[in-house]
Amino acid sequence: MTANGRTSDAGPATGTLEEPQVRAMFDRIARVYDRMNSVMTAGMHHRWRARAADLADLKPGGRALDVACGTGDLALELADRVGPGGEVVACDFSEQMLELARAKAADRPTVRIAWANALELPYRDDEFAAATVGFGVRNFSDLERGLSELARAVRPGGKVVILEMTTPTRPPLSTFFSVWFDRVVPLLGRLAGDGDAFTYLPRSVQRFPGPRELAATMERCGLRDIRYVITAGGIIAIHVGEVA
Repeated sequence: MTANGRTSDAGPATGTLEEPQVRAMFDRIARVYDRMNSVMTAGMHHRWRARAADLADLKPGGRALDVACGTGDLALELADRVGPGGEVVACDFSEQMLELARAKAADRPTVRIAWANALELPYRDDEFAAATVGFGVRNFSDLERGLSELARAVRPGGKVVILEMTTPTRPPLSTFFSVWFDRVVPLLGRLAGDGDAFTYLPRSVQRFPGPRELAATMERCGLRDIRYVITAGGIIAIHVGEVA
């Protein structure tokens, strides 16, 4: 989900697309998504998801929600934390992504894959012990509405964890990041068959609020005791907030 009222022509250049276009984009790139993630992050994205799952502070037998789940990697990490007595509900609005997530979770009975729009979650208030989003909030067309929905679905005292890329500000990593994401990733995307998508994705990182601004937005959405960890040399931020 991403939209700021921009046209499709402006989208990849500005990092903004309307919600139906984002859904269509993720449907298109679903089959290369995992491979491109591994290439873009040198395989580190699994480690970052594991850290995010740890910060959700789930207990065995707990119930967790993973929103904008993509192909399901973070949901599987959460399932390891809640164990056989727990449950993870993983949802996304891209049917092609969900198809891959279902295949990954085929032998994990504690993981339930479902279609849902992050801005209108079909879950009760206070239903989950924790909620996570891995590399998805920057695609929400309404960030505050999406974060408020996450907070609503988690019981008081539970955690909301946001794993997202951010733009490093100090050289030499800032210079490398710019070259890699502005030039190399779109080229790799073209080779993978969808240059527009992999031009949009780096741009969406650049126009997304920085870690401090995201923390402030989380607070406005009903979360407290917010903290964040910057890792991977400044390209990854993991935010944790507690539901009031």
